[in-house]
Amino acid sequence: MAVMLVVFVIFFRDRNLLGAVTGLLISGPLYVGLGSILAKLGYQRKTLRQLRSESASPRSSKPSQPQTTAAQSRPAPTKRTSSGPSNRPNRSRRPRR
Repeated sequence: MAVMLVVFVIFFRDRNLLGAVTGLLISGPLYVGLGSILAKLGYQRKTLRQLRSESASPRSSKPSQPQTTAAQSRPAPTKRTSSGPSNRPNRSRRPRR
């Protein structure tokens, strides 16, 4: 909090410092109080080492669904789906020119 007070004094040298210092003195204890409440509830921040190890590890560690054959996982064809390479319906009227 003392570091922020020095930063405020440097940046707000020409202006009214009372509002900035008051806000700092109010927000500091609120920040510490909120942190203590979260700690009482069991919250623990992840360390930088834990965050790095999670990002470096492969994402495939999650349990994947069992492999099934294509015939079992494909739903039955409907009017809106096609078994061909395109899902465009055939035109029933004359082609455009």
